[in-house]
Amino acid sequence: MDAKTHPKRRQLYSDILDKSQMKQDVFDATKESLGVLKSVSGEIASQYMAYEESRKPQRSIPMEVEVHGDFEFSLKFGGDTLLFLMHTNVFEIPRDHKMMQSKYIKTDPTRSYCGIIHVYNFLTDSFKYNRVNDLGYLIGRIFVNHEKHYFIDGKSELGFMYNNFRNHVINEQSVEKIITSAIQYTLGFDLLIPSYDQVKLVAVSDMKSTLDMISIKTGKRLGFKFYPDHFLDE
Repeated sequence: MDAKTHPKRRQLYSDILDKSQMKQDVFDATKESLGVLKSVSGEIASQYMAYEESRKPQRSIPMEVEVHGDFEFSLKFGGDTLLFLMHTNVFEIPRDHKMMQSKYIKTDPTRSYCGIIHVYNFLTDSFKYNRVNDLGYLIGRIFVNHEKHYFIDGKSELGFMYNNFRNHVINEQSVEKIITSAIQYTLGFDLLIPSYDQVKLVAVSDMKSTLDMISIKTGKRLGFKFYPDHFLDE
């Protein structure tokens, strides 16, 4: 059977190529968006360090970017770390999601396919002292489609300021606003003392471990359930 002349097989091959190319375009747009996030984070950190130098504080409080690979980097400031992690797969927005009712997606259904960049908040000491049982918190998920349009599912400002999928586009200006909102949220999301009942029992093995490896979990809201905020369509 000649695939060049057989209509059904030509259609099958065409569908494979079209779908795969579209997903590759989404992947490329998401990776480029991660690159913009990384670049702007570096610029913010550099300007902060110049500002800190002008203030001449008694104790240096650095801000720095660390790259952990092609799909991950972190922004450290004070006692906090924001970890930006890109998933390498492409996802479709669920059919029952309110965003699927928008005119923007109905006009072109391929716009509903997105890459995802997760934004986590960790305590910097969790990495510094290798406290592998410490908890991090997902404060936002950035969804990016092949047109570099985005919306964010997240906490506080991240959840309700960045939900206009039709009009929000990833660029240096929009990324600076996203990072600023993430930092501001993190600064207001403080470490709480865990309840007495959570820490009253400690295994001998834990107490024999060094401080760097101690297994008592630390997290900003340890003992509290962390629910994602719902976000609205435009």
